Amino acid sequence: MRSEKGQSLVEMALILPILLLLLTGMLDFGTLIHVELVMDHAGREAARAASVGKNDLDIKQLTMNQAAGLDITQLTVMIDPDPTSRQQGTYATVTLSYPIHFFTPVIGAFFPKPYVLQNKTVMRVE
Repeated sequence: MRSEKGQSLVEMALILPILLLLLTGMLDFGTLIHVELVMDHAGREAARAASVGKNDLDIKQLTMNQAAGLDITQLTVMIDPDPTSRQQGTYATVTLSYPIHFFTPVIGAFFPKPYVLQNKTVMRVE
């Protein structure tokens, strides 16, 4: 009968890269979903503020306050149209952009660096 002392070491060496790829892929996916949800919430709040007549500075400040967990220096906020053109019945559009850097090199190879998530929210001005 042969010795099987090295068998578990070989099996671990074969499975470990796949396991690490799965774990870091889950981290990337979780980060992507978190950023998307935070941007969606912040975009809705900003569009609501624009639709009730707030000025652009207040809208941007509100957006930064609502973007919990994001690096607000990386968050880009664009508001359209300008405050003088927001008349009752028109539409206010808030577009947020945020760059994502993937942890997993294999996943990051399929996306541009950095991958920019965008969220666009439109609300009717009251």
